[in-house]
Parts: sequence; structure tokens; C-alpha cells
Amino acid sequence: MESHLSDISRVIQLAVAPVFLLTAVATLVSTLNVRLGRNVDRRRLLQDRLNKADGHAAADRLELRILLRRIRLIYFAILAAVSGALLVCLVVAGAFLGALLAVDLARMVAVLFILAMVALIASLGIFLREVFLAVSNATHHLP
Repeated sequence: MESHLSDISRVIQLAVAPVFLLTAVATLVSTLNVRLGRNVDRRRLLQDRLNKADGHAAADRLELRILLRRIRLIYFAILAAVSGALLVCLVVAGAFLGALLAVDLARMVAVLFILAMVALIASLGIFLREVFLAVSNATHHLP
């Protein structure tokens, strides 16, 4: 019984790092969600202006196309980040299952963690692309 308890406490210690990673992913998803909301709001404004056809139609259409690309990129970044978070949860669950059932799940846990890192790298890469698109195509200027 004592060795079983020490195994579980060791797993709890090992699960702390992935839990901190989940906090970071939640912050990333929150940031992406704010950016998505702002882009959607701007898209709605541009669509209203285009419906009224107020003389900025060409510039508005260009900005609208860029916004749609940015919205799509943010969506995929959120999808990758949430997938990474789910994989991290599976890592923690796998570690506990392995300790409780006395089964060697180390290889599966390692593969899940690698997949989680790949998903988070993809999310950050897509986010970086969206930021680059936002900065390089600034279409609204000060008067």
C-alpha cells in the first residue's frame, strides 16, 4: 500500500508541469478569442459600410478579404491550442491510469505529450502568421 501511495504522489508531482502548461494554453486561447472578436466586429462594420456603398468600396473589400483570412487563421490557432490542451489532459490522465493500474503507459504518455507540443507549436505559428498579416496589411490610417 505504501509503494502505491508513493507512486501516486510521484505522479501528482509529475502532473504539475502539464497543469501549468494548461494555464498557459488557456491564456493563449483567451488572447486569440479577443482577437477573433475584434476581427469579427470589424468585419461586421465593413460589411455594413459595403451594403451602404459609401465610396470606400474597393478599400473596404480589400480589408474585408484580409479580415476573413485573419479570422480563419485565428480559428485554426484556437483549434490547434485546444487540441493541444486536450492532449495535455490525456497525458495527465494517462500518467494517473498507469500508476493506478500498474501498467507501463510511459510510451503512450510521451507520444501524447509530443503531439500536444506539436499542436501548441502549430497554434503559436498560426498566431504569428495572423499577427504578421495584421501588421503588414494595416489598411486603416489616421486622417
